[in-house]
Amino acid sequence: MAGGTVRYVTRWWWIRHAPAIDHEGRLYGQRDVDCDCSDRAAFAALASALPKEAVWVTSPLKRTRETAAAIQMAAGTAIEPLIEPLLIEQNFGAWQGQKRAEIIRHHLWIAGADETPPGGENFNAVMARVKTAIERMTHDYRGRDIVAVAHGGVIRSALGHALELASETALAFAIDNLSLTIIEYFTERHEGHGTRIVSANRPPR
Repeated sequence: MAGGTVRYVTRWWWIRHAPAIDHEGRLYGQRDVDCDCSDRAAFAALASALPKEAVWVTSPLKRTRETAAAIQMAAGTAIEPLIEPLLIEQNFGAWQGQKRAEIIRHHLWIAGADETPPGGENFNAVMARVKTAIERMTHDYRGRDIVAVAHGGVIRSALGHALELASETALAFAIDNLSLTIIEYFTERHEGHGTRIVSANRPPR
């Protein structure tokens, strides 16, 4: 506390959903596919690492909701997550459902930050909407813990936002299934920064 001002810390606990089932190396993007929640040890480890009193949020896609339910089952809790449409995975348009190897053959990689798949969105657009959701929820739940079960592109965007990175640079982060990324936001700048990365892409055990 300085000069009567309370310093709040809002902590985001980002988890990438469990692996998609039988996607055969295909790019699923916003396709609503199921995920494999059979790794009980991983879910138990996540459950023990997460705060007990937290706001939970997922994207609209069932692989994030299934992952959140599996973590809560391991923890013996039942908190209804908020559904945040802005935290949905990148829309790869006509590329969704195609095999990654075929896309890479024609595009060198899935997409750069500026490249918009036919009928989809580019990573710059993902960064912008994720920033909107983070800033709104960090304001609405100031001083709370927020457990967010989301997607690789969304978590890369969250790290890029926190570090004020260019979109192309944020794409370089590796975000594995069931990994934990923790980002803190301060109402006052902490050691010259308004954010702090506590961990990134941490395995569940």
